[in-house]
Amino acid sequence: MKKINRRTFFSNSMMTVAALSVPTTLLGNKEFFLESAAEYNAVYNLEQPEIIDTNIHLLEYPFRRLKYGETIDLVKKLRKHRISQAWAGSFEALFHKNIDAVNLRLAEECKKYGKGMLLPFGTVNIAWPDWEEDLRRCHEDHKMPGIRIYPIYQTFDFNHPDFLKLVQEVAKRKMILQIVGDVDDSRNIHPVVQLRGVSFEPIIDVMKKVPDAKVQLVYWNNRVGGKVLERFIQETNVLLDTARIETNGGISRLIDGTPWGGAAKPVPVNRILFGSHAPYFPVEDNLLKLFESPLSMDQLQAIMNKNAKQFLKNA
Repeated sequence: MKKINRRTFFSNSMMTVAALSVPTTLLGNKEFFLESAAEYNAVYNLEQPEIIDTNIHLLEYPFRRLKYGETIDLVKKLRKHRISQAWAGSFEALFHKNIDAVNLRLAEECKKYGKGMLLPFGTVNIAWPDWEEDLRRCHEDHKMPGIRIYPIYQTFDFNHPDFLKLVQEVAKRKMILQIVGDVDDSRNIHPVVQLRGVSFEPIIDVMKKVPDAKVQLVYWNNRVGGKVLERFIQETNVLLDTARIETNGGISRLIDGTPWGGAAKPVPVNRILFGSHAPYFPVEDNLLKLFESPLSMDQLQAIMNKNAKQFLKNA
């Protein structure tokens, strides 16, 4: 089969990119490119890849307009790239004080445009009163499978006495708790806004007290690394997303324990979920990072959807 040039590679749809980037280890020792998703399916006798995106946002980002900021446009974009399900938070959670209204708008937006594809993940702010009622409404009224919290924006640290209570309540309701490390690049933030530095290490001790809690860190890399990451992997059952895993082959290197920064403890593949952080990041960015990593077919399928399905189960 003929190879394609770089320009053609990047001009094709991401489904073709997925096909073109199949690890050569899966093809024996024969190095060649597959020219279409149809050839990909023929070689592996598979249906079209199904991807669950565990990290997107809806509604208005506060600092600039995003290309796919309208939900209807984002849904079309995700469907184009075989995203079958997306877990959606709300950009309004960063600054709005009426959390209940934020969660209601998010639920309505998912229902209006998602057609079962968008799963709303509301928010609570434990620094403010009556967050327990916000959590109850997320679960009981809006039927949300989980919530997403933003400590660098929501003015609480993980030493806050109510953080343990939050994790306990989420676990009791069999919901997922997504903890956001970062949302944006500081260069895009209005200079009047001063983001807070928050240590994620106290999460470890809290999770050890609530071992059945379902917790995922999203856009976590700038907050969790080195020995802290090793503690998360060894001492908790926390899961991670792929949104900010950078460098060539970064995902496979994380799994192998061979990141470019030096040797580290391997991260089991069953602890990694696909997350694009769309529309802030182009969804193609994270699809390319996934498919350019030399992963086995089992590893790819685990990250694309199997881990997320298992995590969501009973939530």
